[in-house]
Amino acid sequence: MQTVIDPTGCGDQVIAPPLLRRHALAWLAGLGGWALPPGQAQAVPAGRYALRSQPRDTATLAAAWETQGSFHIGRVSLAPGRGNAAEPAPLGVLASLEVPSRAHGLCPLPDGSILAVARRPGDWLVRWRPGSKAPPQWLWQASDTQFPDRTFNGHALRGLDGRHLYTTETDVETGESVIGLRDIRTLHKLAEWPTHGLDAHELIWDRNSPGGPTLIVANGGVPTAPETGRAKRDLDRMDSSLVRLHGTTGRLLGQWRLPDQRLSLRHLAWSAGGAALGIALQAEHDDPGLRHAAPVFALFDGQALQLAADAPRATDTALLLRRDLQGYGGSIVGTPQGWAVSCPRAGCVAFFDDQGHPTGHIGLSEVCALAASGAHLYAGGAGQSVAWDGAVGQNSVHAHTGAFQNARLDNHWAWAAPR
Repeated sequence: MQTVIDPTGCGDQVIAPPLLRRHALAWLAGLGGWALPPGQAQAVPAGRYALRSQPRDTATLAAAWETQGSFHIGRVSLAPGRGNAAEPAPLGVLASLEVPSRAHGLCPLPDGSILAVARRPGDWLVRWRPGSKAPPQWLWQASDTQFPDRTFNGHALRGLDGRHLYTTETDVETGESVIGLRDIRTLHKLAEWPTHGLDAHELIWDRNSPGGPTLIVANGGVPTAPETGRAKRDLDRMDSSLVRLHGTTGRLLGQWRLPDQRLSLRHLAWSAGGAALGIALQAEHDDPGLRHAAPVFALFDGQALQLAADAPRATDTALLLRRDLQGYGGSIVGTPQGWAVSCPRAGCVAFFDDQGHPTGHIGLSEVCALAASGAHLYAGGAGQSVAWDGAVGQNSVHAHTGAFQNARLDNHWAWAAPR
């Protein structure tokens, strides 16, 4: 199994499957059926490459979910099997912890613990050791007297030195975002750096920067107010950007913007070779038609930030595909050939090659959470999950039963090998 070290420092790099180019013509003929009904998740038409086998490996994932008004994080397993009456539920809970509100980003650590961050505007961070008798380690923003009036923005990143933790946050008084530099043992903040923007979301390491590793941060750019929480306001003032910060001082080294400021840069993933950064976009246009037609994917090569549709060799096919994605990219993972982006509003996972061209899709209702290892991509949706075996171009559908029968999976999965 192919494994690449995760440039985020949060465990093994998630590697999604390749989309077989010989499927392209058949896929183009079926572009009209994005939102496939339950049980019909597919990446290629039925026939020679239809379901014939299932992944051999069981994925152990860090996950977050909601069940009947209560919120949880946990280690879950996605095992081979179709989830029918003759087999146990393939998506199972190995260990779980109830949390006060929705969790968003999950960061498994080398010692087996899991860091989870509250969804923005969040007020808690927790480090939890599944299977241990040690109590969870909570950090509440209200307890920070040195850096008051901050909210978490849903993501954390382990430092390359193993001693620090970085969190995206917002100063509720000014609306400006900061990076919180924290002690990974105590979770207490040691310093903070400006992100030079609003609504900072995911952050990721670039280990190949000249002069040493740098932090790349996606400023979503959506103005909010403390009294209205997640409610968006004054979208005509949106200012989304990608910034590069010095890895030890936080000094601004570069900032890039897309021409369309109503495209919010949210989630980040390196390609398998680390040559380019893929960015999942979320459109915030007032006009529903513009929002529906907006692209969900952008590329950053270290020098320039560009939309996938503006990449070399862009075709009308790319434009057709992006209209069907309803302008909302959820999670993103790197693949051996490019990226996979979950599109919950369109009911599919869309695949892009290393130039940003669309190459195929897997239909899955309300899909958002993605994780992968080797040739296997795992995607969680409403009522079912899919395990895609890229080595043979096949998938298996796992109906959610048992503890997950009425659960709603949250945005992200992260690969978490069992201790």
